Amino acid sequence: MAEASDETDNMRERLIALRAQLSGEDAGAAEWRKPVALDQQSVGRLSRMDAMQQQQMADAEARRRKSDIARIDAALKRLDEGEFGWCLSCGEAIAEKRLEIDPMATQCIACAS
Repeated sequence: MAEASDETDNMRERLIALRAQLSGEDAGAAEWRKPVALDQQSVGRLSRMDAMQQQQMADAEARRRKSDIARIDAALKRLDEGEFGWCLSCGEAIAEKRLEIDPMATQCIACAS
């Protein structure tokens, strides 16, 4: 029984560390998501287009990080409720290897396919 508790604690620590990493990345990328100023004197048209493209890519990354953080929060909630590691579709256990690769997985391989 202690082994299961250790595994749960390890998974919780891993999820919390991943959440902190994503939050840190999001804070570090905030500068890239700021609106691009229209200053014809200092920024040429192509430079502004490049800056706008970088802003859009930063926005897409921010949306991905936000989604991952929500998935992490859901996984932490499942850990608290004792539901972690069980497929939400069929109720069968999710393979340990799958959870090692994606600790936020909510479905077994069969249901995810």
